[in-house]
Amino acid sequence: MTENGNYRCTVSVTLEIIGGKWKSLILWHLSFKTLRFSQLQRRLNRVTQKMLTQQLRELERDGLVHREVYAEVPPRVEYSLTERGTSVVPILQQMYQWGKDYLERTEGQVAVDCPAD
Repeated sequence: MTENGNYRCTVSVTLEIIGGKWKSLILWHLSFKTLRFSQLQRRLNRVTQKMLTQQLRELERDGLVHREVYAEVPPRVEYSLTERGTSVVPILQQMYQWGKDYLERTEGQVAVDCPAD
């Protein structure tokens, strides 16, 4: 329920949380292993540093991503999925399968896997 007492559509809530331009792909890559910022940026080769930072902060704020800062020189920061973030993985797997089926059936294209590494 919202502050004014109205109910919110649960699909809208889900899309608000994982529907940013890069959020689903960030979660997808983190579902395979913990990654540093630069590793994520390489996997999402068209994302700007500013956008990746913003999307990671939002995912962290929403409790899906954990940011671990190590007291080292140079500093090391790693990102991983939280328990709540892991709960999104089945949704991402369904999105993966749906996208693959869609491309193959409607456009006659061979789907290209989203790289895990």
